Amino acid sequence: MKYRYKKLTVFLGLMLLTSMSTLTVHAELLDRIVAVVENDIILDRELTKEVYSIVSNLQANNVIVPPVFILRKQVLERLILDKLQRQFATKLGIQVSDAMLNSSIAGIAKRNNLTIDKFREELKSQGISFKDFENNIRNEIIISQLRAREISSRIRVTEREVSHYMETQSEVGKTNVQYHIGHILIAIPDAASSSIIQKAKDNAKTVLDDLQQGADFEQTAISVSSAANALKGGDLGWRTTDEIPTLFVGPVNKLNEGEVAELIRSPSGFHIIKLFGLKGVDKYMVTKTKGRHILIKPNELINDAEAKKRLLGLKERILNGDDFSTLARSNSDDKGSVINGGDLGWVGPGDLVPPFESAMNKLAINEISDPVQTQFGWHLIQVLEREEKDNSAGFKKTQAKEVIRKRKIEEETELWLRRLRDEAFVNINMDRL
Repeated sequence: MKYRYKKLTVFLGLMLLTSMSTLTVHAELLDRIVAVVENDIILDRELTKEVYSIVSNLQANNVIVPPVFILRKQVLERLILDKLQRQFATKLGIQVSDAMLNSSIAGIAKRNNLTIDKFREELKSQGISFKDFENNIRNEIIISQLRAREISSRIRVTEREVSHYMETQSEVGKTNVQYHIGHILIAIPDAASSSIIQKAKDNAKTVLDDLQQGADFEQTAISVSSAANALKGGDLGWRTTDEIPTLFVGPVNKLNEGEVAELIRSPSGFHIIKLFGLKGVDKYMVTKTKGRHILIKPNELINDAEAKKRLLGLKERILNGDDFSTLARSNSDDKGSVINGGDLGWVGPGDLVPPFESAMNKLAINEISDPVQTQFGWHLIQVLEREEKDNSAGFKKTQAKEVIRKRKIEEETELWLRRLRDEAFVNINMDRL
């Protein structure tokens, strides 16, 4: 009986040793280096964890999962690029403070209508460690800042690119959009000399200037236009994009209702067009504000309290009858507007810094604000006029610029990542794939 017990003990011992040996080997396999990336490494367990996460997401979205060996290669390349970007960011001294990280996570939670505590619980219920989530967000912010510095800040979009995009793309398929157009032609005779052409151009420029200053378009067309519809006040009626002369499509597409385009040259002469009306398209209305201000910048002699006190004194003088413009010319530190008595002209949303714009938007017409602080100093603000304006053309132009910019950033990012990868030392252990 003792003999059997001894044999069983030995057998169990051998089983335990074998099991421990298997676990050790398994752990070693998971800890093997899959790739060396400059002075860093990627372990098998990192790769496996990331692959598992992606497979879970694909399955949750009913997407067919590709073969594991293909997926591992793709994921490994992403991990390599991620390592390289973070290494580069470290060299440049790019860091993410805890305050920035917490603010970003709070924003994510808010967009999901959750408190931070509820957000933690939601992540836990999905099997996601909050610490891992924090690390992922930190890495995303670091890489975002790196790309903004190395790529986005260098991207430029020209007016010519925007014009070309709007002419060739923005109205494609919008057959329901109609434009009510006015047209004036300053004609040029056949085989005209350069002096005659220049004289016609000068004449057209004078007409255009008058129209932009408010001259009546219909009366002007009747008086000076050589076009067949001159006696109709230059009215071309309502037309779709397909019915508008090709030469006019681009310029018309940039106009808001009531605006006149710049001169358009053709073999027959110089054309002036005005957009009387637009229908079949959503309008983008904005509130424009005409205002003025007096700025006092704190310096070695004037602190914040003194700047604020001076503006309160100027406000009292204006309320008692002193002229705002005169006081602005003699007291304002804003070199750009001081010559115009502090006049800022017509401004729209986003044209001014947020504290200034916020204070200005709360003012009634002719009302004067209390002193308002911005990064430029202390301001006294007065609103002169407000009006709702159709900014559809400006909005479309902004959209076009953003589309082109994003496209350029994507293209440049791809090239930049390829250079980063090609110039780096990366050694992949193919046996682990």
